[in-house]
Amino acid sequence: MASSLVRPSNNRWIGGVCAGLARRFGISANTMRLIFVLSCLLPGPQVLIYIALWFIMPSER
Repeated sequence: MASSLVRPSNNRWIGGVCAGLARRFGISANTMRLIFVLSCLLPGPQVLIYIALWFIMPSER
């Protein structure tokens, strides 16, 4: 069973969004960070989505 979508209190670099998404999908946090950085090379609202998720995703306590 997959865990819920939360920003973890550990293993976060900036906002914990990539670490939370990685935990939810069962992959490494560094892999998710690499996917995000590579996606920023493509046109699109990646940074805006990251910021929105930062505010929307609850923080793990």
